[in-house]
Amino acid sequence: MIRLFAFILVVLALGWGFAWLADRPGSISIAWQDYLIETSLIVAATAVAVLIGAVMLLWWLIQLIWTSPHSVRRYFRSRKRDRGYQALSTGLIAAGAGNATLARKMSLRAQGLLRADQEPLLQLLDAQAALIEGRHDDARAKFERMADDPETRELGLRGLYVEARRLGADGAARQYAERAAENAPYLPWAAQATLEYRCRAGRWDDAIRLLDQQRIANVIEKKQAERWKAVLLTAKAGERLEADPKGARDDALAALKHAKDLVPAAIIAAKAYLREDNIRRAASVLEGVWKTAPHPEIATSYVRARSGDSAVDRLKRAEKLEAMRPNNVESLIAVAEAALDARELEKARSKAEAAARMSPRESIYLLLADIEEADTADQGRIRHWMGQALRAPRDPAWVADGIVSERWLPVSPTTGRIDAFEWKVPYGQLEGPIEEGDLAERAIAELPPVDEPPEPELTEEEPREEPLQPQQPDVKAAPTETPAAAPDVAEKAEQKKEMITLPAAAPAKPDATQRDAANVDETEEDPFFHRRPDDPGVKDPNASREPSNRLRLF
Repeated sequence: MIRLFAFILVVLALGWGFAWLADRPGSISIAWQDYLIETSLIVAATAVAVLIGAVMLLWWLIQLIWTSPHSVRRYFRSRKRDRGYQALSTGLIAAGAGNATLARKMSLRAQGLLRADQEPLLQLLDAQAALIEGRHDDARAKFERMADDPETRELGLRGLYVEARRLGADGAARQYAERAAENAPYLPWAAQATLEYRCRAGRWDDAIRLLDQQRIANVIEKKQAERWKAVLLTAKAGERLEADPKGARDDALAALKHAKDLVPAAIIAAKAYLREDNIRRAASVLEGVWKTAPHPEIATSYVRARSGDSAVDRLKRAEKLEAMRPNNVESLIAVAEAALDARELEKARSKAEAAARMSPRESIYLLLADIEEADTADQGRIRHWMGQALRAPRDPAWVADGIVSERWLPVSPTTGRIDAFEWKVPYGQLEGPIEEGDLAERAIAELPPVDEPPEPELTEEEPREEPLQPQQPDVKAAPTETPAAAPDVAEKAEQKKEMITLPAAAPAKPDATQRDAANVDETEEDPFFHRRPDDPGVKDPNASREPSNRLRLF
């Protein structure tokens, strides 16, 4: 476009110049030796222009003839290169499609038309053809040669990494990924693999440093990088909590700055503060995360922050959480549990039923069963809530890649993915039949009434024989007479006392074996430092011996 514009400007300038000369006529005389040449100015200008054009044309002809051998050679070379690139392109497409025969054919043709030192893709096509044909050793050798070349180093390391992963050589794969990440931290696959390997090995400082490099190189988005850094800082704080509570606290607080709703970071920071006896700061951290993301673990840590609190004090702390997030399932559950411990059963029941109406789940119905047992001890009502728990949806848990964990983990144990665990209902668990309508309202409505125990009736009962004490001498019980109907309760009770005390017969004479066993028992020492254990279920034989000739039945 620029050259066309310049050509137009030159033509316009020449036209304007000739028009200017035509408007101003004149003559030119040239005397050279014996010749005198006279002509007009316009003719002289035209002759000069024609002369310049002829010289330029002559120069172009001379240059064309002089460079013709090179031009012919360049033409054939470019034609050959074009055919080679066409074969290379066809071979790469065939390799991607899995056509081993065509890929090998195009590889050989491209190698004959192109030079390997000038086109590195020939090595890639050859390696891919070897992989498709199943010659993995040859492919690895070609990838190693590519890794030694600075121009194809990244491509060779990528091929070696994939082969190592295919063979299950995690150590070799980690080395290739780290080598590629050191030379080119902007490679997403190398940085991601290296980051996962360092996290699995617990090298949190190296992982955080690599994550910062990826963020600077714009390999990872800013939001994702902030979240991952918070996860890595939380994992680091969790490992330092026992040995260095102060360092763990600093790491956990830094993690909360990057992700304000990260529940494990808040719990670790609160535990670190509690080890420093700073309950106020621990409660402040838990309250801040509770307002953003209510979680049962935060509620448990907050309610039981002070070990010396009574059940009433814990109930007050749970009610404080409810005031921060009213009409929330986790708030209602926390208050219901604390009220059950404080024996405020009416409040516990109302909060648990409200939580069940809001989000019915297994733990809420089990909590209602505990409340029912503490309140009425009615087995029918308890079994009713247990049955509802069996049909209710499961409780949320830490889930990642189909694995349910009792505690939060920074990486997935199967795939190594960072920040894989989520607090949600696990998949694949058996649930009850799907029912329509409000399950909680139906469960509350179907709750059976409390069964009141019937009043005991005073009727005549036959004497009931109770089991005797083991290893007692044979006693022949004397027959007893059935008392007549008592006119009042006092006489009936007196007759029952007489029934349970029977006269003992004369003890049988023990044989020699029994006498030896008795002697051994008397000389044997009692366990637990020569005394019986302090257990109400164990009777002291010396204390039970009475100088009476009557045997008491239990």
